[in-house]
Amino acid sequence: MIHIDGAMGEGGGQVLRTSLSLSMVTGQPVTLTNIRAGRGKPGLLRQHLTCVRAAAEVCAAALEGDTLGSGRVVFAPGAVRPGAYRFAIGSAGSTSLVLQTLLPALLLAEAPSEITVEGGTHNSAAPPFPFLRGVFAPHVGLELALERWGFYPAGGGAIRATITPGRYPIDRVERGPILEVHAHAAISGISHRIGHGALGAFKHALDLDREHIHFHQVPDPVGPGFVAWIEAKFAGGTEVFTAFGERRRAEDVAEIALAEFAAWKALDVPVGEHLADQLLIPLALFGGRFRTGSLSLHAQTNLAVIERFLPGRLRVGEGGLVSGER
Repeated sequence: MIHIDGAMGEGGGQVLRTSLSLSMVTGQPVTLTNIRAGRGKPGLLRQHLTCVRAAAEVCAAALEGDTLGSGRVVFAPGAVRPGAYRFAIGSAGSTSLVLQTLLPALLLAEAPSEITVEGGTHNSAAPPFPFLRGVFAPHVGLELALERWGFYPAGGGAIRATITPGRYPIDRVERGPILEVHAHAAISGISHRIGHGALGAFKHALDLDREHIHFHQVPDPVGPGFVAWIEAKFAGGTEVFTAFGERRRAEDVAEIALAEFAAWKALDVPVGEHLADQLLIPLALFGGRFRTGSLSLHAQTNLAVIERFLPGRLRVGEGGLVSGER
């Protein structure tokens, strides 16, 4: 039994999710205490509870502590069972984080799986769908479809993932030239002017033509929402830089995404801050290497949890080089 203190490092939900993922992969039972102790509302929220129960269903785990607000979970995995699953968070909690909890074990399974998760698809504190599909998914052979858009606080969205088992070593050391830049804005149940305001700011700052500017109106909106993002395609892959309305002016939302894009360009690395965090488990499982900037506290916490389950698999070297050995 591995014991994980959920207050370690950043003290957020990633400690729980990585522990569940690697417990499923390694077959090692885990006890988590002080879950999300570093958050204003500690314990399991709906998204985290869905992660726990979904993981238990996929691997027939014995489970204790799966209740809202629980600060302690005991998870004893059984055999991973690939197949078709559908999970509903019941709030605007992140669908992408539930999917990413299940993904490592299903990539190592004996047959493909199809996972549908209902909840939030475009969340400010989690990988939004454009990032998940355009940036993360190509590294692990993941096919994604957006069934419905879901914004905070209404939720109501759904994503569907087709997971093909295999080995997916990571190789992202050189970025190469930036080939194309696209600007996007999506509105749900609010004025078109807001989305076009962000696109105007992108057009001016990035000198984009019409073919590289994309306006998305959410069909049959469940609730209000506004997101803007920059999609940068380069020789080594794609990066996405996202910002959400959250009662900000459209131009200010665009400026947040532009600032993140500019910081990434200045670093001249192929793997941005958020992708670096999300590639750590695949890197530990499949080997390879990538180059990034300084690792965030979130990523450092993720590294510490991975080390508990897969000791010695990952190494952080000079110049932002992170490598994995199987």
